[in-house]
Formats: sequence, structure tokens, C-alpha cells
Amino acid sequence: MACHDLNRELNIPAGVRKIVLAGNPNVGKSVFFNAFTGLYVDVSNFPGTTLEISHARVGNDFILDTPGVYGVSSFNEEEKVARDVILAADIVINVVDAVHLDRDLFLTQQIIDMGIPMVVALNMIDEAARQGIKIDVQKMEELLGVPVIPTVAIKKQGFEEIKQAVARARKGHSLPELEEMLPLLEKKTRNRAEALLILEGDPFVAARHRVKPMDRQEEIYLARRRRVDAIVAAVVQETNTGASWSTRLSRWMMLPLTGIPLLALTLWILYEFIGVFVAQTVVGITEEGIMQGYYEPFIRNLIGSWLPPSSIPGALLIGEFGILTMTVTYILGLLLPLVLGFYLSLSALEDSGYLPRIAVLVDRVLMRLGLNGRGIIPIILGFGCVTAATITTRLLASQRERRIATFLLAMAIPCSAQLAVITSMLGRLGPGYTFLYVILVASILVLAGTALNWLLPGKPSDLLIDVPPLRLPQPVNVLKKTATRTRNFIQEATPLFAGGALLIGILQVTGLLDTLQNWLSPLTVNWLQLPKETATAFIMGFVRRDFGAAGLYSLPLTPAQSLVALVTITIFVPCIASALVIFKERGWREGIIIWPTILFLAFLIGGIISRILI
Repeated sequence: MACHDLNRELNIPAGVRKIVLAGNPNVGKSVFFNAFTGLYVDVSNFPGTTLEISHARVGNDFILDTPGVYGVSSFNEEEKVARDVILAADIVINVVDAVHLDRDLFLTQQIIDMGIPMVVALNMIDEAARQGIKIDVQKMEELLGVPVIPTVAIKKQGFEEIKQAVARARKGHSLPELEEMLPLLEKKTRNRAEALLILEGDPFVAARHRVKPMDRQEEIYLARRRRVDAIVAAVVQETNTGASWSTRLSRWMMLPLTGIPLLALTLWILYEFIGVFVAQTVVGITEEGIMQGYYEPFIRNLIGSWLPPSSIPGALLIGEFGILTMTVTYILGLLLPLVLGFYLSLSALEDSGYLPRIAVLVDRVLMRLGLNGRGIIPIILGFGCVTAATITTRLLASQRERRIATFLLAMAIPCSAQLAVITSMLGRLGPGYTFLYVILVASILVLAGTALNWLLPGKPSDLLIDVPPLRLPQPVNVLKKTATRTRNFIQEATPLFAGGALLIGILQVTGLLDTLQNWLSPLTVNWLQLPKETATAFIMGFVRRDFGAAGLYSLPLTPAQSLVALVTITIFVPCIASALVIFKERGWREGIIIWPTILFLAFLIGGIISRILI
């Protein structure tokens, strides 16, 4: 993407100074961004990608955040986005982890080699001191050739100094070897940064200038590594202070013997918070108590005084699936508490540094399902709310992994509301049927993941993840992340839910909803060998998963029929909220493929089980 394209796509005003935050993953960039921008933040999908980028106008400056990357290149979506934003920068604030300078300064040196004025924020200087690492900041500034400011982001130390240092941002000392390689390419591109990327073999930047990418990457990388190693050797002095309590806990979290019990404890806490407290207690108050108890009667009386509820406009506005009833109730009573709870949990886990450790622990297992260790995050949260969990597939590294995770969530992960109803029904069937249900659903999850891993082109990406120091989450940072993410999601989701409610309302007033129920009856009776009335349960399961499961309660089912019905409705397409989020996250083309595929597999597997058990 050319610089002028970026300006247009992100509505960057002409004449403002673009200040870009760049750094490796988990170095604290988001804390700096929040400190510089306050509440005036916009989040947009970066053009041509599913990645979000935060940006804000502050005075005569335009501040842009970038995904955490280890280098400016084109290996994945994160690097492509970071590359294009950095190429558009007037000044880069490079946030580095003082504990891992040998790793972080590689990106620093690359940006210096690109000829972009820069300031280095030497973050987590307190953590380095606790680990016996002393850094000669003055010497580091001399060797890099750019201002270096020690900071402790979570304590807001050094922020004012960083803001003042922006005025002193300058180009640093690039590799001497590049001065012989770059001049010819720089004449062609009229841009040193892009000339360097072409030299390093970036095919996208080369295509932009209609030249062939060159193959000097290894030579440049080796020279850059030697340079970084020399700087680290000159500025860092280490003393042996022994492993701290947080260091020992960090190791325990990643070892199977201790990590699995700690993960189980974390999952239980997450389930109790999101799956029980938020999804059941809080949603019970907001959805049933407030929205259905007060808001819906009020809006029905208000609109009903103008429009008869039995009329088509009345049914579409205030009917069972009305835009002013079901949509508003779903958004404010159901989705808002769930998304708030989910983002609060995710932000706390991110801020503590535990998420990367979970990913390391389960990486080998998930690789067989086509995911790397990051895939555990949406799977965990899916047992609380599949809708919220589908959002977290954005954390995964590739489109392939996002497709697999989205499919598995929609197909084989029951949300907490549905799980509560299913558990209650299984309790009446006895431990044998309960065990069989768990084995069947777990097997379906493993088989689906394995099949998708085999069918989809490509392979799981390696888990390249930084493991930051463990620390207590900072309340201000967690709440700010939660508020920003929740606001942006609700703004994007509301039109989708209104459209979905309108569609279902039209189906109802035209009689097509009853037609669908009748159309499903032969399938439920002849193939699944269940009573005709279960068709209604499946239709309601699309509206709300737990409604579908609850619809089985009063039916005269044998234990074997109950098991068939429960497995089928677990695999059955997700509720309308999840379906709309799938369409939002994966696009309409993929959503239309995922939705009927899961529907077909649910009835296929349910019928096979019924042939075995009934």
C-alpha cells in the first residue's frame, strides 16, 4: 500500500505528522499508545486485511499503533501491516524490552537502516534491574545514534520524556555495508526504506516499483545480527541474582506436570466468571430482568399505540423477532455483558503475560488440529460464549487457522447457556450416557480439526511467540482496553443484528418460518428417528442455542433418543448471534460455506448415531 493510499484509507489529514509506535510483541506498545492518545482512539480494519489498527489525532500529530513484529517484512499479515504503516511514518517510537535487548534491537536496527527518524523507549527497565541487568543508556544512545529513554510503561514512568524526545528524533547509524548496496536502488525508488526492503527480497515492495526482489537478505541479516550483538555486549552488564518467584512460576506454567493443573484452575476461574457469573447471573438480570421485564413492555406499549402489533410493520418492529425488541435486547441485554466480560478477561490475561504461556503449553496438541498454541484461547472462551470466542480468532496468525478455529467453535463447542441445559438433561440419563456424550462430542471436535488440517492447503504456522515477564494486571490499562474494544465491537455488530432480526421477522410474518419447521419434520422423524416436534427445537436452536436444548425437555424421548438429539443440537449451527459474528469475521462468502456445512454434518452425524443406538 502506498503512503497516499494509507492516508486516504485511514482519513489521515494532509500536513499532520505521522508518529508510529513499533516493537516486538508484548513490549508494552498499547500502554504507550493509550497514554499518548487518551480516549480519542479509532480502530479500523487495515485495508485488505482482517487485522485492526488503532490510530488517533492528537494536536498536529497522527498516532498509529502497529502489530507486534520481529522484523519489517512480508511473512504474515501482521508484518505486512506493520511494514506499510512504518513506511508511511514521519517518526517511529520504537518500544523495546530492556530484558531482551538482543532480540528487540534487531527490529530497531532495521528501522534505523530504513532511514526513518526514531526515538527508542527502553521499556521495563525496572524488570531488568530486578533480574540483575544493568544498561548503559548513554552508551546505547551513542551507538544507535537516536534518543534512548528509559521507561516503565505500567507505572507511566518516562512518558513525558518520550513526548519531549520526539522533537529530537533523528536518523540513526545504519550498517556501513548498506552504503555500498543501496545507492542504485535508492535512485530508482526515491525511498531508502523501500529500497532496503527490495534489497532484502520483499516481493510486494519490489512489485510496487516493478523491479525484481534481490537476494541480499541473509547477508544483511548477518551483518545486522553482528551489529546488534556488539551493541548489547557494549551496553549490558549482568549480575547473577537468582531466579525470582515470578520466574519460577513462569516456568511452572509452561511445564506439563505443573502447567496443566494451573491451566485447569485458570479455565475454571474463566468459566465461573464468563460462563456462570456473566452468561447466567448478569445476563439473567440484564436480559430477563431489565430488557424483557421493563424495556420490551414499555416499547411494545409505546409503538403499539401507533401500530397494531398484529400488523406487518408492528411485527417487524415489536414482534417476537422485532428490531426494537429482540435486537435491542440482544445487543444490550445479552451481547454487551458477554463482550464486556470476555474483553475484561482477555485484557487481564494479556496484561499479566499468561496467555503466551498457555499457548506454549498446548502447542503440540493443537498442531494436530491445524492450530498452533494460540488456538487454545478461542476454544477456552467458547465454553463461555461462542459469539465472543469467535471474535478472538483474530489473535491467530493465519487465515487458515482462523477458518479452522471458527469452524470448530461453531460446530463442536457448546456455550455455557447451552451446556447448562445439556448438563441438566444428561443428569436425568445417568453417568453412562453422560460419558458417551462427552466422548462423542470430543471425538467430533478432534476429527473435524484433523480433517480440516488435511483438507485445507498449507500447514499450521509455527508458534513464534514472545513470553513476557509475569506481572499483575494494571487496572487502568485493562479497563481502557476493555472499554475501547467493547465499544468498537458493539458499533460494528449492531447493524448486523438489526439485519438478522429483520430477516427472521420477515420469515415469520410471511409464514416461511412455519414452512421451515414442517420441511424439517421428515428429516427429524425419518433420519434422526425423533418425534416430529423436535423440528421446532432445532429452529429455536438457531435463534438461541439454549432455547433449542430447552425445547427438548418436554418431549417424550427415550434415553437413546435424548442422546441423539443432544449431540445433534450441540453440532447444529450456532445461534443467530454467533452466526452473524461469523459472517462479520469471515465474510459472507466463507460464512455461507460454514453455515450449511455444519448444518449438514449435524444431521448426518446425528442420523448415524441414531442408526447405532436406536
